[in-house]
Amino acid sequence: MENRKQTPGYLALLSLGALGIVYGDIGTSPLYALRESFLAHEGIAVARENVLGVLSLIFWSLMIVISIKYLAFVMRADNNGEGGILALTSLLVPRARRHLRSSRRLLILIGLFGTALLYGDGMITPAISVLSAVEGFKVATPVLEPYVIPAAIAILIGLFSIQRHGTGTVGSIFGPIMLLWFTVLGVLGIAQIVREPTVLTALNPIHALRFFTDNGFHAFLSLGSIFLVVTGSEALYADMGHFGKRPIQIGWFGIVLPALVLNYFGQGALVITDPSAIDSPFYRMAPSWGLYPLVVLATVATIIASQALISGAFSLTMQAVQLGYLPRVRILHTSAREIGQVYIPSINWALMIATVGLVLGFRSSSNLAAAYGVAVATTMVITTLLFFSVTRNLWQWPTAAAVGATAAFLFVDLSYFGANLFKVPDGGWFPIIMGGIVFAIVTTWKRGRELLAMRLHHGELSIERFIGTIAAQRATRVPGTAVYLSSRPGATPPALLHNFGHNGVLHETVLAVSVLTAGVPRVEPERRTKLWPLGMGFFQVTITYGFMEEPDVPDDLRRVSHPGLDIDWDAATYVLGRETILATEKEGMAMWRERLFAFMARNATNAALFFHLPAKQSLEIGVQVEI
Repeated sequence: MENRKQTPGYLALLSLGALGIVYGDIGTSPLYALRESFLAHEGIAVARENVLGVLSLIFWSLMIVISIKYLAFVMRADNNGEGGILALTSLLVPRARRHLRSSRRLLILIGLFGTALLYGDGMITPAISVLSAVEGFKVATPVLEPYVIPAAIAILIGLFSIQRHGTGTVGSIFGPIMLLWFTVLGVLGIAQIVREPTVLTALNPIHALRFFTDNGFHAFLSLGSIFLVVTGSEALYADMGHFGKRPIQIGWFGIVLPALVLNYFGQGALVITDPSAIDSPFYRMAPSWGLYPLVVLATVATIIASQALISGAFSLTMQAVQLGYLPRVRILHTSAREIGQVYIPSINWALMIATVGLVLGFRSSSNLAAAYGVAVATTMVITTLLFFSVTRNLWQWPTAAAVGATAAFLFVDLSYFGANLFKVPDGGWFPIIMGGIVFAIVTTWKRGRELLAMRLHHGELSIERFIGTIAAQRATRVPGTAVYLSSRPGATPPALLHNFGHNGVLHETVLAVSVLTAGVPRVEPERRTKLWPLGMGFFQVTITYGFMEEPDVPDDLRRVSHPGLDIDWDAATYVLGRETILATEKEGMAMWRERLFAFMARNATNAALFFHLPAKQSLEIGVQVEI
């Protein structure tokens, strides 16, 4: 995206698009962030100095965490234009020095845990965003209060139900709607600031310091709620590949940051003049005639914010599958033009069940706010640690500069992390448990695949030796082409050994194909496929995909060419192995992990479907493997 020539008009269009995709989460935080900074902590009185202190913390949090840490530093650590914690991990690991095996493994585990926590965030964000928007109706009239939860659930079910259609048809209006949303945020804020202009003194960080000296430990606890203003920070980094750095930066400094600051300060001005407005300062800024339209606009904005996180969960899952951290799942492309627009049914319905369950379980955005933030705060700490490795191992920064920058960011991150830990008993346990479950799944799958590969490749035969063996035996050859899929280039595919061992015949042309995943998001189609002739009609082929791409083996095999290689691909036979995993007491993993791995393997999407092999031309050879 960054390499593309960006005219002013095109850059403006990208910046508008970034408003709809990147800033939905952080842009809807004014619905609840300032309110929770006071209501969630009984020791913080709604007084002028406390309001100014909270506003000062909000402003400097936006400046330090978003403007400086992410936009100025972290977004420079892109993996061929792609961002996000999993992309950052894949960027680091291949380039780590080989003798640092333990450090490299630790980097992987840290990155995977941060990735796992993002799924918990993806469950909470739609629930708290939609619920906080719909709660505006009970501000308008208490008569509608009984309908708030049913309305939120109906909206969430509807949102997840339309995911299969993709975001392409409605994505074009996301940007203009969010531009209207941020404009309204700014206008509402200005209307209150002009009535109480002294609120602007909160720009002075001395108010933040006084807030801590006046309120002590209660002020520290309030950081857990103030943190809600930056919970969309990871989305900036994760969605970088869609738009590039410049459009995201222009959108932030030109529209989002001014609108957020004006709105938060406007809420503060209202609360200073009317402390009772703290129960819903966002909606109480609106004139009576504009309350219902504002609730509708807020609901649409939260749906857009939720959409961005749902789509992010789909992309994250596709990356994890390609990098070997999750089993194969059914991935559907919803756009013929945009490769990043995918739909994963299993993830979609799991997220829907979780978000609806959260609404029913917590029943209010205030209760959900207690669960929100723990996962994001932890992920932000992990991102900072990984960023330190980038500065030292990739950018070769001097130690003093790398440690200095990391220490400054960690001071802020750990302050928020520590405050959020006190949320654990009140709901913060949910994202931790969900993150732990996902972490157990990804690490079990990765380790299980390693053990399976060890069992399958124990005493494996090189393809050259196999060819020599059949030459000596003068094996029977039949007309046609067989394509054998194998994970290891240079080794005889297990399916080929089993087929020849049972049937004693081979096709005239045999391709041993290995599908590999590179540590980059995408590989140019003309550079994906490599072919080596091995003699006697055998060929070794490797097809390399990026971790953001979906494999299509038949399509890429049609690109191979070699003198004398004339294949009728419509008549070729694709042969692949299907392993049945048997959990045993052998050394490897704990029994529960082996059973979990076996369960995931049984329920993984069929390899033929995942690699887009034609059903009528595919043959599976089963084998039982003990791990």
